[in-house]
Amino acid sequence: MRLTPQRRRIVAALTELEHGTPDAVAARVGADGGPALPLSTIYRGLDALEELGIVSHTHLDHRAPTYHLADHATHIHLVCLSCGAVSEAPIAMAAEFAGNVREATGFDADVTHLAIHGWCADCQHKQRGRHPEATP
Repeated sequence: MRLTPQRRRIVAALTELEHGTPDAVAARVGADGGPALPLSTIYRGLDALEELGIVSHTHLDHRAPTYHLADHATHIHLVCLSCGAVSEAPIAMAAEFAGNVREATGFDADVTHLAIHGWCADCQHKQRGRHPEATP
C-alpha cells in the first residue's frame, strides 16, 4: 500500500485534530483547500492507514470510532457519561489492570483502545450541589 495524496490529507487532518471521527476528519480535509473527498474515501483511507500502522482508533461511545495517529496512543480516554467531556490519563495507569487480566485469564489486553466511562470531577460536584473549587 502506498501513501496516496488523499491519505496524506487524512493524516494532516488527524495531526491537527489529534482525535477525530470520520465526519470530523472529512470536515477538516474539506477545509484544507483541496478538493472535497467523499466520506467513503475517508473511511477507506482511515482503514488503509490503520493497516499501515499510521493511525489507530478508539470507541469513545456507541457511535463512530475516533481516530488518532498511532504514535499518539500513549493514553487512555476518560469519557464523562454526564457532560460528554473526554480527557486523557497516561496509559501506564492501565498497566496494573492489564497485568491482572493477563494473570487471571491469560488474555493480553490492548489498552491503547481503552475508553473508561464514568463521571468527571465537575459533574460529580454538580450532582452533590457544590463546585470543585469549594471542596476542602
